[in-house]
Amino acid sequence: MDFYKSAFKIMKINYYHSLIFFNLCIFLSAVEYLKSNSLLILCLFLILCIGISHGSLDHIKGKKLIKILGFKSYYFFYLGYISVGLTTILMWILFPKFLLFLFLIVAAFHFGKEDSEFINKNKNFELIYFFKGSLVIVSPLLFHEYETLNIFKSLNFDISESIFLNNEILYLFIFVSFLSNIVLSLNKNLDSKSLLLMDFLSILILNYFLSPIIAFTIYFCFLHSIRHSISLIKGINKNIKKGFPIFLKKAIPLTIITALAYLFSLFFLNNYYGFNEAVYKVIFIGLASLTFPHILLEYLIEKNEK
Repeated sequence: MDFYKSAFKIMKINYYHSLIFFNLCIFLSAVEYLKSNSLLILCLFLILCIGISHGSLDHIKGKKLIKILGFKSYYFFYLGYISVGLTTILMWILFPKFLLFLFLIVAAFHFGKEDSEFINKNKNFELIYFFKGSLVIVSPLLFHEYETLNIFKSLNFDISESIFLNNEILYLFIFVSFLSNIVLSLNKNLDSKSLLLMDFLSILILNYFLSPIIAFTIYFCFLHSIRHSISLIKGINKNIKKGFPIFLKKAIPLTIITALAYLFSLFFLNNYYGFNEAVYKVIFIGLASLTFPHILLEYLIEKNEK
């Protein structure tokens, strides 16, 4: 009897040892695999799980807009929203340089506006919002020019000869971005000023030490997306703890649908391009196709709520 108990204990110890070793192998292999793929898979995963979720309540906002405009069917919203997204993809295929240039301008404005709305909602600050958000675009060009230009080239957007790559111009943009944060924090409390300063320095630090795609992913997922999601949660319920489960329940369906569309696109593009290039196209063209209808929806709601 003692023999069986002893054997069982040894077997149990070996089982846990094997389990730990098994998980360690998976973890180390995953780390090495991610490193060999420049962490692109991890970046894509985070963008699909966290990044795009902050726009996953657009269908609810769309129903609100439909009511304001007096339409009876919600299908008008879905048709319009999807049409804008598909048109963006088509325009990128036909006129990649123009569309990406336009996307960078719109993205800079979008980042600046949504990252600071909790402090200042002045509707006459469009240029200030643009310069604040331009830090996200300019920083990787300044600190990691070669890698950033390669990403642009993979998106059919070669700006290697552009005058904007002059370091003096890039530093000027960063300085103006800093001034924009100062303007946005005027007449506000000390916490607001320190918060905007931390945002500014965080983006600079990320882009100085990390590669462009990793720096962008961390910013997009853990600052921009989460901050906007918090504002959506508070719109559902001022008590964040109570509002979060409701937000999660409403956000998950559209997030899953969008993520599946991304993965299908990656599978398709990987047949024609290298893996890294396919991922860049999926991430940035996909974000553009979501950003344009998202911003248009926000604008229409603001305009018609007056």
